[in-house]
Amino acid sequence: MRVFPILFHFGHLTLPTFGVLAALGLVLALMLSERTARLAGVDAGKLWDAGVFAVIAAFVLSRLVLAVTYWKTFQAFPVLLLTVPSLTATGLLLTAIATVLWLRFKQVPLLRALDAWAPCGALVWACLALGHFAEGSDPGMPTTLPWGIAPMRGEAVRLHPVALYVAVAALLLQVAAIDFLRRRPAAGMTAGATIAFAGLAQFLISFVRAPGLAWSGMDVLQWVALGMFAAGLFVVALRLVDNRRTATAS
Repeated sequence: MRVFPILFHFGHLTLPTFGVLAALGLVLALMLSERTARLAGVDAGKLWDAGVFAVIAAFVLSRLVLAVTYWKTFQAFPVLLLTVPSLTATGLLLTAIATVLWLRFKQVPLLRALDAWAPCGALVWACLALGHFAEGSDPGMPTTLPWGIAPMRGEAVRLHPVALYVAVAALLLQVAAIDFLRRRPAAGMTAGATIAFAGLAQFLISFVRAPGLAWSGMDVLQWVALGMFAAGLFVVALRLVDNRRTATAS
């Protein structure tokens, strides 16, 4: 389902739509963080710096992991390998650890920072989903619904536009997260609820997504989505219990 994979092409210069939307999502998320920081009670300048640090760390660490994993290839073709788009689970984990250390060093409350970043993360998710739709990398199951999209021009079979479903879910989640922040919930509640609902949305959408790698009778992405849902609910439950204990003690 290749809708608009290349935004600009001139000679050897090619600008992929996914890359542009991903970059746009990061820029918009950083801009949004200035607003959500105030709602979460965090210094907007420090949160902006932490966001820039996280983006740079993700870029550097992902390529470091790529170079270490394919060391012989890196030795032979260093420039070529470093230009390959790569964002692995290991790179994301290292980025998360580095960002937490940065927040501690700058004395930014972790839970409040995560609350402020929750709507921003949803916005990035929406832009990435639109990028997947543009390059046709998130196909859906066949459908007879009128908004189904043909994978190739002229084909009779139509597929669920899964990436558009994800984009809509992410944008709705962003709006809901900002509204929740305005209510001044306890630290960590917004982040936990956002993670939980993001996992739930991914799990439900997975039933119309083309099957991927399976494990123990379910798609791996479904397991990840359920893990996100459980982790988010766990954070919310912990904060509710902590608030109740604090109220009882006072």
